[in-house]
Amino acid sequence: MGFTSISSPKRRFSLPKLRKRSPRRRESMARLLLRRLLGVVLLLALGWFGWVYLQIKAVAGHDEARPADAIAVFGAAEYGGRPSPVLHARLDHAVELYRMQMAPLVITLGGGSDLDKGMTEGGVGRDYLLANGVPFEQIVAETRSVDTEQQVRRLAEIARERHLNSIVVVSDGTHLFRVRKLCQDAGLTVYTSPRGPLGHIDDYDLSLRYFHEMLSYTLLRLHVNIGWLHGRADA
Repeated sequence: MGFTSISSPKRRFSLPKLRKRSPRRRESMARLLLRRLLGVVLLLALGWFGWVYLQIKAVAGHDEARPADAIAVFGAAEYGGRPSPVLHARLDHAVELYRMQMAPLVITLGGGSDLDKGMTEGGVGRDYLLANGVPFEQIVAETRSVDTEQQVRRLAEIARERHLNSIVVVSDGTHLFRVRKLCQDAGLTVYTSPRGPLGHIDDYDLSLRYFHEMLSYTLLRLHVNIGWLHGRADA
């Protein structure tokens, strides 16, 4: 008796077909990812600028003046051999610190341009100090720098030449956070001392000063040349 084998029909397996994403769907996904990326970048930027703002405000509101080897006055504009109101206020504060015997030496910083007819911020500062009782031999006038970064470099050179271990730096309150960071990067030990208030500053002007310093410090940390941003030394 013969047996016939019954073969089961072969099953055919087929892979599920992948749906092709339409160009419109791919475009919407790309936009979603871009929006998320921009959101993350925006949050990081807000966090960074918020931190910088708080640092500037903290330094501006605190006077660290204490006995040191020198007082350094950061330059601002001069008009025909006379200090601008901002430079005037900085120099007045330096004279006050000198009379309090905070340091035996005062350094004035800042050069000039072709339009200044040979006048320099450092030279005008020296003349003002002399007129206010600071002896000539107790003054060093730096007259070549044209912005904050150059002023710090020249200050570091003077400190090395004269073996100055600590310096009280004088400038506008909002300027001093950047000044301190630059000085620290240059290996200087500094104590910040903001000048006194100069008249009434409205909220708009104060906001501009903060924005200027926040942007300047950010570009500085990104190693972007910021000379074009503020030109002369923060007058």
